[in-house]
Amino acid sequence: MEKNCIEQKLSKEVEEILNQYTAAKDNLVPILNDVQVKYGYIPQIAQRQISEYLNIPMAEIYGVITFYSRFTLTPKGKYAISVCLGTACFVKGSEKLMNRLKEKLNIKEGETTPDGKFSIDNTRCLGACGIAPVFTVNGEVYGNATVKKLDEVLDKLLAE
Repeated sequence: MEKNCIEQKLSKEVEEILNQYTAAKDNLVPILNDVQVKYGYIPQIAQRQISEYLNIPMAEIYGVITFYSRFTLTPKGKYAISVCLGTACFVKGSEKLMNRLKEKLNIKEGETTPDGKFSIDNTRCLGACGIAPVFTVNGEVYGNATVKKLDEVLDKLLAE
């Protein structure tokens, strides 16, 4: 019963987002963006509603979601951590940061910890090459990063 109430609430909220737009196919990306901002990902129920509202096949919506790195199909943790694996960061050791994250949080890239507190992703160039390697936590950039610095940030977040 509880799941049904959650789905009804989500459905109503998605409907409110849809009502801000005309049922034109050109509005797909802005609608997806609004849903992504609201939930941190694009739930399947939202995809179905968007499909019906814009008269677009689910496969096409899925294709758009997976094409743009901004969109995700899975919920992110309270703390979304990304490690830049672009050339400058990689050369300066960002792979060590990623390996430490996976080891310390016991999850893989693209996953969220069972408690919903952390998620890990990789990213390409954040435009912070001058302070490489970098990682972000909820968009906040940590430059000249070391495994020690990463551990300090994680320990602080784990304590919260």
